[in-house]
Amino acid sequence: MKILKLIRIQNLLMIAFMQIIFRYGFLKKITENYLSLSDFQFALLVLSTVCIAAAGYIINNIIDQENDEIAKPESRIVGVSISEAMAYNLYVVFNLIGVGIGFYLSNIIGKPSFATIFILIAALLYIYSTSLKHIVIVGNIVVSVILSLSLLILGMFDLFPAIHDGNQEQMSKIFSILLDYAIFAFIINFMREIVKDLEDMDGDKASGVNSLAILLGVNKTTKLLFVIVLLSIGLFLYYLNQNLLQFDYVLYYALLLIVGPLLYFAIKIIAAKTKAEFHHLSTVLKVILFFGIISILVVNYCLTNA
Repeated sequence: MKILKLIRIQNLLMIAFMQIIFRYGFLKKITENYLSLSDFQFALLVLSTVCIAAAGYIINNIIDQENDEIAKPESRIVGVSISEAMAYNLYVVFNLIGVGIGFYLSNIIGKPSFATIFILIAALLYIYSTSLKHIVIVGNIVVSVILSLSLLILGMFDLFPAIHDGNQEQMSKIFSILLDYAIFAFIINFMREIVKDLEDMDGDKASGVNSLAILLGVNKTTKLLFVIVLLSIGLFLYYLNQNLLQFDYVLYYALLLIVGPLLYFAIKIIAAKTKAEFHHLSTVLKVILFFGIISILVVNYCLTNA
């Protein structure tokens, strides 16, 4: 149980869920099962992604001990429930499993150079925890990019090796949809990272972390988030109009479960002041991300029954 809290099992399950939904709810159906990885190999890809992400959470918890003692002492694990030495050992083990599987899969699909992706992500997570997270905006961007990569890596390992002259156009369109969802995940998670900075301001100040919330203050940061969410809604509606206007079910789903909650977030963020309010809004964005990912099932249904 202590280890599950250390690796933030809920977040890892979300990553695995995203990959599984896209593979079996979209890619496998729309490509008529013509993918590079077998079900077992795909399971290894999910395991690799989750292990590297878990290692990232562990190193972040190790580095953040001082911050967590101030901001959220009740949920602090390293140095309390689990020793720092034990945490470092787990960090190494998870990275070795994740990168090792990455090497295996890269050779299986005949792209050994792809193994560097796993090494780079593991290294980036370490650099994020030790230095990048202390740089305003940069840390937020890095975390959001890594979440997006958990989707794009499906295209690299399952789609790209299966491309040939006869399906190149189809595969290109499928990858573009995958990219669109990765951008959506980036935007929602980027906003959530800023909200989490607002929630953790006290601990960040005490430990010397210079977040956007500390740099601009609560009022300016909430106004900035308000602008970002309005721009995001505008961009999302434009995308719906350009690509999915003919699919009624997609429009109803998107307006009710994505645009509606985003408007709710926009209204609430302007008046938000307390840690509890920011925590609530962070949860709202997590729910929006969940429904955004689920929408691929609706999109796939409309595309295959058009």
